[in-house]
Amino acid sequence: MAESLSATATTSIIDPFEHLNIKLNPDGSITRHNQFPTVPPTETPTPNTNNLSTCCSKDIPLNPSNNTFIRLFKPHNIPQNPTNKLPILIDAHGGGFILFSAATQLFHDTCCRLSAHLPALIVSFEYRLAPEHRLPAAYDDALEALRWLCRQANQIHGGDCDPWLKDCADFSRCFLLGTSAGGNITFYAALRALDSDLSPVKIVGHIYNQPFFGGIKRTESELRCVNDRILPLSVNDLMWSLALPEGCDRDHWFCDPTVEGPHQEKIRRLQRCLVRGHVGDPLIDRQKEFVKLLEARGVKVDARFREGGYHGVDLFDPSKLQILEDDVKDFIDASLE
Repeated sequence: MAESLSATATTSIIDPFEHLNIKLNPDGSITRHNQFPTVPPTETPTPNTNNLSTCCSKDIPLNPSNNTFIRLFKPHNIPQNPTNKLPILIDAHGGGFILFSAATQLFHDTCCRLSAHLPALIVSFEYRLAPEHRLPAAYDDALEALRWLCRQANQIHGGDCDPWLKDCADFSRCFLLGTSAGGNITFYAALRALDSDLSPVKIVGHIYNQPFFGGIKRTESELRCVNDRILPLSVNDLMWSLALPEGCDRDHWFCDPTVEGPHQEKIRRLQRCLVRGHVGDPLIDRQKEFVKLLEARGVKVDARFREGGYHGVDLFDPSKLQILEDDVKDFIDASLE
């Protein structure tokens, strides 16, 4: 039986609905009073104060019936060189499965910087949000984005491939990237992709940036940060109660990858992984457990946990975003070895 919302809030003095600026409606949906703006894509970059003019972006429909789309990012003025094409990052944004969009400015700007600085093509996909579309809807949308990329690769000689991908993409060097809930989505999408023929797309690595996992038993870091200013425990619990399938609690394998489930036997087949975290994040213990799980299954893991920080720090602190860029670049470069 799923935990009641009132029960999950008793461990924290913070009202999770007020903290997230959302309202639960009688039909089970939520009203989002979004405090973060969305931005349109910019196919022709213009100078701006955020130094993002070295990146172009555009939106491409993914599944109109689900209102999903791809926001594609390309470094500006990249010379066309058939022998030196760019890696592709398939990106899933954060937001606890219930908030934000690929068009939210925080995530748009981060993708712009990553695309320009790596350099790389970034396929940031819009996925359906819970509770209107509970998990595994977001995993389904992630796999649909991968299949879209596969179709693009197969159409490269037929004229239907997007020109940015046709001119610049190295489909043999694709990486899955996810931040927070996007890291969770990336993990379960990667497991699903193992049984899909995506050729000629080749996934060579996964990047989990402060991935969002949970569980019934509290970790030391969750209890230490029970009233964390970014992700207090009451907010954590509410997000899971709204995202998990109806009738499920945090013992479900979508939430806790260490429990038994159909995913366990697939983990050993995953490609190499980069897992990043910060000690100031309430989820740091979960992220370290995740690393141990991967390593126990024989997956090659590059784990980078740093002191300080907080959940989502890369979105707000330019110095931490620079470290993320360096970590991702190192990981991508290592794929050539």
